[in-house]
Amino acid sequence: MTMRTRLEAVLNVGLRIPSIMLLEVLYRWDVSSFFQKIQRSSLNNNPLFQYKYLALYLHYVGYILSLVLLTLPRQHLVRLYLYVLTALLLFAGHQLSRDYVRSELDSGYEGPIYLDPLSMNRFTTALIGQLVVCTLCSCVMQTKQIWLFSAHLLPLVARLCLVPLETIVFVNRFAMIFTGLEVLYFLASNLLVPYNLAKTAYRELAQVVEVYGLLALGMSLWNQLVLPVLFMCFWLVLFALQIYTYFSTRDQPPSRERLLFLFLTSIAECCCTPYSLLGLVFTVSFVALGVLTLCKFYLQGYRAFMNDNAMHRGMTEGITLLILSVQTGLIELQVIHRAFLLSIILFIVVASILQSMLEIADPIVLALGASRDKSLWKHFRAVSLCLFLLVFPAYMSYMICQFFHMDFWLLIIISSSILTSLQVLGTLLIYVLFMVEELRKAPVENMDEVIYYVNGTYRLLEFLVALCVVAYGVSETLFGEWTVMGSTIILVHAYYNVWLRAQLGWQSFLLRRDAVHKIQSMPTASALQLQQHNDICSICYQDMKSAVITPCGHFFHAGCLKKWLYVQETCPLCHGQLKSQSQSANTSAPLATDAPPADQNAQETEQEELLGEAAVEEGFQAEKNSSDFEAHSILQSSDEPEVSGHGALPPHTVHIQHN
Repeated sequence: MTMRTRLEAVLNVGLRIPSIMLLEVLYRWDVSSFFQKIQRSSLNNNPLFQYKYLALYLHYVGYILSLVLLTLPRQHLVRLYLYVLTALLLFAGHQLSRDYVRSELDSGYEGPIYLDPLSMNRFTTALIGQLVVCTLCSCVMQTKQIWLFSAHLLPLVARLCLVPLETIVFVNRFAMIFTGLEVLYFLASNLLVPYNLAKTAYRELAQVVEVYGLLALGMSLWNQLVLPVLFMCFWLVLFALQIYTYFSTRDQPPSRERLLFLFLTSIAECCCTPYSLLGLVFTVSFVALGVLTLCKFYLQGYRAFMNDNAMHRGMTEGITLLILSVQTGLIELQVIHRAFLLSIILFIVVASILQSMLEIADPIVLALGASRDKSLWKHFRAVSLCLFLLVFPAYMSYMICQFFHMDFWLLIIISSSILTSLQVLGTLLIYVLFMVEELRKAPVENMDEVIYYVNGTYRLLEFLVALCVVAYGVSETLFGEWTVMGSTIILVHAYYNVWLRAQLGWQSFLLRRDAVHKIQSMPTASALQLQQHNDICSICYQDMKSAVITPCGHFFHAGCLKKWLYVQETCPLCHGQLKSQSQSANTSAPLATDAPPADQNAQETEQEELLGEAAVEEGFQAEKNSSDFEAHSILQSSDEPEVSGHGALPPHTVHIQHN
């Protein structure tokens, strides 16, 4: 991005901030109360304040002008600001001229200015200031006709020509009238510019709507105006002004507790209108995005930006803040009540950010544990972030319980932080198991079972936390105040966090139990059979020191096949149905699972090996590109993580999915 492009982007945002500030002021301004104050003051007899409806019309005109300035194209907006700047410079020039004439009248000296040092000093200072104003006006308007902006030099020329002081006053007035006529002529000559601009804009909008539709028009305006960045900058300016106003009116520095209260009240003051609330929403979204980006960078360095996850953009936190603010009527509350409610809403937003950080860190931490990466710095970063996510949610829950009385709503709020800590604890335990296996340099027996029990334990704890929340809510509803909203929240929480959790957990248990029974019903391959088979497991591509034989005669690791059976009950190679002995007996299926033991005659052994080799040859050659890829895809989406050394993928292809 070139410097010119960056400057245009900054101007596109910065020049629109005053329009939103004007909308904010107009929304806060109560015209009725303003005129009531005027009637009780000495300005009641002023003709400017006699027409209340005229002020109302001007109030609405201000809204229209603010919206026009907000949606004006950048090049026209820059030109408009240049015109306003020129007008301000001309006004400053006439102020300098008026001050010079007043100082000359006060001195009373009418002789040559070069004979009086004080008069010469005043003249030189005023002349330099007027020349600077003329030069700036010429540069801003990009014209060489400096005389158009030099009317305020006439009093200086008259003083240099020894014109009487009384006459210089009339010369200064003439200069002001001449400049005003110039401005009026410029406005009259450009009177049709707003109409032509509006006509052109309407024609372009009609064409866009006709060709692409309203949605495309909205997206185009969203991108051109850069509304998220614009509202964020507007809110930051508003917040900075609020902080500056507070500290400029206080002599003593506030205490530590006072700073926290100041922070909350300043945010509450800066979200009392829909415009400032939108600014706070976009600010929170960008802050969440920055925190999640720092989390990725802390874990993975610059590699984190190569595979950016679109799910972690910070919009979830901003939308959560907006929904809660609208639902609770945040902008209609008083400042103190708004500050306390904001503290709870911001707690929910921070809890959501921590959950997103855990979703980022969880697969990275488990992948480090399962791989053979010996970089201590990578492990330290992963573990330190997990420890932070373990301690900080619990600390937040403790702090908010100190400020608010415990009730059903507060219990729902802090339950999310408790669940985050429990999930981090489960991730750390599995990481420790992986590291123990790596340090032992030998596979840990039944690692798959241990990981399943660890996952099951912390999921059971999550279920118990959700059950406690529902039980507390039911008891509060029965023995306390009953509300429709509270009962609805209890039912929703009970269905999604209790019933569905219990149902999914029970289904997972049944699938695992059925898979274990099927694996136990299959015969184990002998050493001679493995030697004659002389192949790898078609699921994990690892050598087989032990294996089970399916009814269709295929060899697999018991752990790999068990994970496959969590998903479907077919052979990974030939897709034949895999049934246990009891199921086979009930359906009178051929006993293909009864593999001949090592001590049977050579004929049965030869038949078995021919069957296995034929099945492997046909299945492995015909379906290697499809079935094996399907096996990898399904295994990577299963609930059980792959473990290095136990039928896992090689270290360079290991993928961990931990729920």
